[in-house]
Amino acid sequence: MERRDFLKNAGIAVVGLASRRMFAERNEGLQPKADFTLRISSVSFDIAPGRTIHTFGYNGQVPGPLLRVKEGVPITVDVFNDTDHEEIVHWHGQMISVEADGATEEGSPPVPPRGHRRYNFTPKPAGTRWYHSHAFAGKDLLRSLYTGQFGFVYIEPRNDPGHYDNEVFLAMHQWEPYYSASMQESDEGSAPPPPNNGLEVGYRAFSFNDKALGHGDPIKVRQADRVLFHFLNASATETVNVALPSHQFEVVALDGNPVPKPQKVKVLQIGAAERVDAIVSMDSPGVWILGTTDDDDRKNGFGVVVEYANQKGTPRWTKPEKSQWDYTLFGQETNRVVTPDGQFDLVFKKIPGGHGGFNRWTINGKSYPHTDPMMVHAGKRYRMIFRNESDDAHPVHLHRHSFELTKVYGKATSGILKDTVVVNANKVVEVDFTAENPGNTLFHCHQQMHMDFGFMVLMKYA
Repeated sequence: MERRDFLKNAGIAVVGLASRRMFAERNEGLQPKADFTLRISSVSFDIAPGRTIHTFGYNGQVPGPLLRVKEGVPITVDVFNDTDHEEIVHWHGQMISVEADGATEEGSPPVPPRGHRRYNFTPKPAGTRWYHSHAFAGKDLLRSLYTGQFGFVYIEPRNDPGHYDNEVFLAMHQWEPYYSASMQESDEGSAPPPPNNGLEVGYRAFSFNDKALGHGDPIKVRQADRVLFHFLNASATETVNVALPSHQFEVVALDGNPVPKPQKVKVLQIGAAERVDAIVSMDSPGVWILGTTDDDDRKNGFGVVVEYANQKGTPRWTKPEKSQWDYTLFGQETNRVVTPDGQFDLVFKKIPGGHGGFNRWTINGKSYPHTDPMMVHAGKRYRMIFRNESDDAHPVHLHRHSFELTKVYGKATSGILKDTVVVNANKVVEVDFTAENPGNTLFHCHQQMHMDFGFMVLMKYA
């Protein structure tokens, strides 16, 4: 059964349930006003003079509006779908109910064409989260994360030290996707695909938020400022390496969760769906380019100008020294031996599609919806071992839970909590999580093509 057919059948199955749940469509006049409203519709915006992007987005803008909420304070969000196709909004990185999470595979009801849904949930945990379309795209490069349907959710902690002078939210995205039989992974140094590899996705335009490099307003700073950057990689498929010449990033949170050991690095590597919060001390006056280290992508717009007060001139870029991104820099060194209550050994493999075809993806030899569910018991601690036996990097994501990195490429660590982690080609990553949010829970690669062509499995509570 193809995923599209499966989702159609699943959608029929939840109709009866939806009428009894908080998401049931009701007479709008009888409902109290929602805290936020999102309207899904076609959007056109100028990424640069003479370069217009036509896509779908929220509230007529890209990214969608920043939703700033309080940790632990319930909210309601009305979502109106002005398109002719079914949609669904996923509240990425939050520990909320199946009904609110926004994944039809779990049983979350979709937003029907020309229809409406109301989302009710209590935002948690604190930190940088985001929302985005979780619709099936398949072969259609005009759906789901190929579009402008993404936006930040910032859940303010109950106690915020606020050791910064300003904060900037930057979402990175690629536009005008196309199929290519010879694309490589965007992370530098990766091997080219094998000769019988299937179709990959390339892009013709790039932006930080809604503007290509050199267009729109620069980020204006003052010398001695400490600026907190909230980075989101909203790409459908690509890992992005980011640098700001003559400056360093002090990484303070990964996927919205504070790290045990904040560290300064010159280059950030951010996989699809990952977030990095980093403070930059503005101690090198000038006009600089904050952007990707990929020269071609940066020349095609993948960056933004950072301008100090009273500084003018052509924005400068200098190539950073090559460095290896290492999650364990931000964790605690550990020799402790923690025995989980259960373990899932997950092997990722690719079935090459050949020229003109689409690769398929398997977890332990099976593609969704035929993958075997992971069965858990509430309150127990489990280990997931990700064995990537393919030549692609995979940003894998667990819905409705956070996990702790315990071993990255053979190096033990502790204290780093994430919801998405990049497992590079032919590498192994181990994570632990506690089954503390009952209900169907989706695990998948956040690379849109991988997810749509089999790279998913459900976790179910016994």
